[in-house]
Amino acid sequence: QVKVVEPGGGSAQTGGSLTLSCVASGSVYSKYCMGWFRQAPGAEREGVARLDRDGRATYADSVKGRFTVSKDKAKETLYLQMVGLKPEDTGMYYCAADAALVCGPQYVLQATVAGMDYWGKGTLVTISS
Repeated sequence: QVKVVEPGGGSAQTGGSLTLSCVASGSVYSKYCMGWFRQAPGAEREGVARLDRDGRATYADSVKGRFTVSKDKAKETLYLQMVGLKPEDTGMYYCAADAALVCGPQYVLQATVAGMDYWGKGTLVTISS
C-alpha cells in the first residue's frame, strides 16, 4: 500500500521562497512517476512538476525556472523548492504518484486527478503581495 503525505505548506511574501516535502512510503521513488500539482481557488488542479524514476524533471511553463523538484530516496521524500514566489502561486499543493510504465515529460503536467494512482491530502501555500 502506498501512502503519500505532505507534512506542511506555509506562507511567504512575493519574491520569497518555500520548500514543500512529500513523504511517500513503499519505495515509490524507484517505482513510480511522481508529481506535484496545485489547485488555486476556483480553478482546476494542474500539474506543475514531474519527476520520473531516473530523476528527470519537467515543469509547467508557469513555474519553470522558479520551482525545482527533487527526491531523497533514503528519506522517502520528494521536495518542491519554490523561489521567486508570486501571488498566483497561492493554492493547495498536492503530491501524487503513479505506476505508469512510461513517465514521459508531459505525463504529470497533463494528468487529471483520475490519472494518478495515489494522492496526498494537500497542503496550503499562501503568497501575499
